[in-house]
Amino acid sequence: MSKYFAHQYEEFPFSLFSISHSVMIAMFLIGIYLIYRYQSILHSFHLVMRKTMLILLFLFEFFYHVWLWTGDQWNLSFALPLHLCSISLILCLLLLITESRFLFQVVFYIGVAGATMAMITPELFLGFPHFRYFQFFFTHMLIIWICFYYVFVMKYRPTKKGLIVAILAINLFAVIAMIVNKWTGGNYMFLSYKPVNGSILDYFGPYPIYILILEGVALVLFWLILIPFSRKSEKEMDGYE
Repeated sequence: MSKYFAHQYEEFPFSLFSISHSVMIAMFLIGIYLIYRYQSILHSFHLVMRKTMLILLFLFEFFYHVWLWTGDQWNLSFALPLHLCSISLILCLLLLITESRFLFQVVFYIGVAGATMAMITPELFLGFPHFRYFQFFFTHMLIIWICFYYVFVMKYRPTKKGLIVAILAINLFAVIAMIVNKWTGGNYMFLSYKPVNGSILDYFGPYPIYILILEGVALVLFWLILIPFSRKSEKEMDGYE
């Protein structure tokens, strides 16, 4: 059993779009459908759902850091919550606690775009059935599911103002990440170099060109996320708590 928590990467290689990867992508999509399909039932158990998602998301992240620490792998250069999905995770926890519409605007754009890309092209070095494999995918799925839970079940709506706030927020996080990268020698938000496993960034040119292109891609992705909600009335779409 201990080998499933060990740091022997060669025993559990991860392959992009392998069966184990495809299963997780399918599960992620099915989860979104189920949230949409059973939104009325879920609303009846809102408090239970909030607590369950909060506890699960926290525990997955907590045990990840325990795994790193006990394996003598925890390091300031990559374990701080400064990757986009780590930031989204913290925002999701705060959203579940506060149910703030302002936080929802930020985490919906950043979380859905970032976690979806991470699901499709993960920077993951341990595959099925290792602990890290399950922790990585379920953490990212939860981020996305929480965002859509608040859309379908709680009727929160992303807005144009929210898109602007999300863009400003992601640039603020990027500045912080760049400073920490200089300090620790890390690669938070992939602002120092591209992911080793290969990703969509491979098509965006060399450093630092890909960072500028990524900024434009983020804006396009956020806009695409907004399109399904663009016909909602301004009264329904607008306003923060």
